Amino acid sequence: MKGQFRKSNKLEGVGYDIRGPIMEFASKMEGAGERILKLNIGNPALFGFKAPEDVIKSVEANLRNAEGYVDSRGIPTARAAVVEYARERGINSFEVGNVYIGNGVSELIGICTQALINDGDELLIPSPDYPLWTAAVTLAGGRPVYYICDEASQWLPDVSDIERKISRKTKGIVVINPNNPTGAVYPAEILQKIVDIAAAHNLIIFADEIYDRILYDGSQHISIASLSDDVLFFTLNGLSKSHLIAGFRVAWLVISGKTDEARDLIEGVNMLASMRLCSNVPAQFAIEPALRSYDMMKHHTGPQGRLTEQRNYSFDRLNSIPGISCVKPDGAFYLFPKIDPKRFSITSDEKFVLDFLLSERVLLVQGTGFNWHKPDHFRIVFLPEKRDLEVAFERLERFLSGYKQF
Repeated sequence: MKGQFRKSNKLEGVGYDIRGPIMEFASKMEGAGERILKLNIGNPALFGFKAPEDVIKSVEANLRNAEGYVDSRGIPTARAAVVEYARERGINSFEVGNVYIGNGVSELIGICTQALINDGDELLIPSPDYPLWTAAVTLAGGRPVYYICDEASQWLPDVSDIERKISRKTKGIVVINPNNPTGAVYPAEILQKIVDIAAAHNLIIFADEIYDRILYDGSQHISIASLSDDVLFFTLNGLSKSHLIAGFRVAWLVISGKTDEARDLIEGVNMLASMRLCSNVPAQFAIEPALRSYDMMKHHTGPQGRLTEQRNYSFDRLNSIPGISCVKPDGAFYLFPKIDPKRFSITSDEKFVLDFLLSERVLLVQGTGFNWHKPDHFRIVFLPEKRDLEVAFERLERFLSGYKQF
């Protein structure tokens, strides 16, 4: 019988539109010979960014040392480097045994949520969010509950909204800082308020800090786990963005703070880490040289850096297009512009993104793909060189000049 094998019910409501149906459509267009300008994914290598030479050489030199399984939590040199890095960031209340190396932050998010969440449990997630958090919570049987990040306040979390949405089923709060997709970098006072809420309600804070080194205009990143020893923190970070090796799939998790009250949960994390045997071993040899060398990202994010120039150009150009407005990001690789839905009669941002792709051969991601509640935003990656961004924005302005959605 046709269609008798169906996907699991666990996948109901799970999506990842960064690599979703519209990207599949774009891939088919490429297969037919079309050239698509892809501004949908933060993949530095695709746009000519190269990893530091010492990081590559360390991986190459250790290939023979990477032929077998290792400790499920990671090789000693990598974990020691992560410990040192965490201490530099002000995270002190943790043991070396509570450091885990993973195949990217995405794998570690899955391990964390699977270890913690029972059916019906809730996790507070920012809106807009990095959609893997929503997917992981849903797959674990939980319910994502969104707290608003306020565009009028430079996309900072609405702390009162966080507090309003806590229930007896709430297990924790996800904090993505610097934020994807908005590029917001959170000040100490906002982070401290979130810590105080977590302490008052005995909640875990999951800190996604993958963009902590990608900062502009003197912005300072504060690791939220450095602000208290009286809350349980799961801090996730890695090298994909800061060291431009997204394909290596190498990241880490540090569990800190009130770990004495989390021994059973940590045992669950250990179990899940052991079940995948270990993370990709060759890439683990990138961690020590990466974390103990010069912060090469400053070359790109400084006043004359390529990323700074592309961010500034993209911000100015987007705001020059009638019907588009955008908050300037302080971190990461993205802008999250607002499109006037009344001006363009937009009821579906997914249709808007698809129509733009078909008309102008440029691939974006719709705002609802990041669990934003209105069809009035999209995310754009400013990693491409300026000449490609110029082409993309010229096409966007041309497209919008006659666009109406019916």
